[in-house]
Amino acid sequence: MQHHKDAPLRSDAQRNRERILDVALAELTRRPDVPLSAIARKAGVGQGTFYRNFPNRETLVLELYRHEMRQVADSAAPLLQALPPQQALRTWMDRLAEFAMAKAGLADAIRLATSTPGGPAKPAPTPVTEAAELLLRANEEAGTIRPGVTSDDFLLAIAGLWQITPSEDWRPRAARLLDLVMDGLRAGAARP
Repeated sequence: MQHHKDAPLRSDAQRNRERILDVALAELTRRPDVPLSAIARKAGVGQGTFYRNFPNRETLVLELYRHEMRQVADSAAPLLQALPPQQALRTWMDRLAEFAMAKAGLADAIRLATSTPGGPAKPAPTPVTEAAELLLRANEEAGTIRPGVTSDDFLLAIAGLWQITPSEDWRPRAARLLDLVMDGLRAGAARP
């Protein structure tokens, strides 16, 4: 029986998919050329299930990238509900750093998967841009950052995150960079 492509996945299918993505993130970060069969085995799903979800390496790697990015983007609104705007922004910046590290770990896998001629292009980070926009506007309204900072300005300012290699000491380095950006955002705020 052919499922309609947009039919919502049944929860066990959804769970399989999530488990595959979790295992794939860990495995591909460690070893960019890990065989897909090894990922399926570790995730405890049959080859059939695996290839139904991810027919090839490209699909898996890009889906992983999108999945991680969406999780970061989706965390912005709940953070704003739970924390004062400044803390929400700074906490979200840490999530972004985690994502940058995951992406750095995945970079070789992404390169391997996307360098094939006619391979898929890397997805544009629109969910992340929208999330940044949401947090920046909340802070601007609260008077906690200088007015007029766009999400593009912000993403350019933290672009250094993507230059840090995921070695043991990436956390303090990322924290220093993000604190610096945060100080810059606060300079000229209505309510210092």
